[in-house]
Amino acid sequence: MLATKRFDYVPFDKVHLHPSVANHRPLNEAKVAHYAEDILVNGLLEPIVVWERNPGEFFLVGGFHRHAAIRRIRSRNPGYFDRVDVRVIQGDLDEIQALNLKLNADRLDARITDYFDAILFMSNANWEPGRIARFLDKSEAWVEDILRYAPGMDPRVRRRLEQGQISWAKAKAICRAVLSAPPGEERAVLEARLASLEKPEGRSAPRPLTFRTAAKRLKARPARFKVSSDDLLALLEVLRSRNAAPDALERVRQAFPGLLDA
Repeated sequence: MLATKRFDYVPFDKVHLHPSVANHRPLNEAKVAHYAEDILVNGLLEPIVVWERNPGEFFLVGGFHRHAAIRRIRSRNPGYFDRVDVRVIQGDLDEIQALNLKLNADRLDARITDYFDAILFMSNANWEPGRIARFLDKSEAWVEDILRYAPGMDPRVRRRLEQGQISWAKAKAICRAVLSAPPGEERAVLEARLASLEKPEGRSAPRPLTFRTAAKRLKARPARFKVSSDDLLALLEVLRSRNAAPDALERVRQAFPGLLDA
């Protein structure tokens, strides 16, 4: 079971890199230089995270930039930081790898794509969605969406998502359209959706359905609807988008008769 074993003060040279536990982004040299300056003046204010596989055998799990910064300081100042503060973690290798991925993803500038590898890794290690959600402090539905859409996501969609060019909702809508396309038409649907992203935006179109209009129509004609989670997701897309996908509009028309077209 993954847990903090203790906080310790260990020789820097005893902290090694494990072949299966790595920093999942290239080290940012500017960030390393900044940390080196700060640590040299103020000390290591936040312990690095290490895994003690065997007594006295430590492997780096979190704090790769700080570790590189201390290595740089030591190369220029022999005798500095011979020992460092560490948070010692115990757990199985799959738990350590999951924690490593979580620490890489849990940053202020993190995007949802930073969690993809962590969640897919944990799922492949037979972690249930509920366990993954608790570990990452996320909702189970959020985890299940990633498990549903991330594995088959086209690289071009993922790249746009990583770069902030499209929202997670838009990326999911593209994936849903591809998954629900008739057999043999998946590629054409994908290309059409990607092409629509390239079109320059003109004057904003009116929303096909607003929250206020939807509420009025539901109050005026109370009804029971038997719907799926995909129907609800399509409704949310229509409510918050001026350019809802045609398949989302049609799904709303079918699932919620009279709501879209009074």
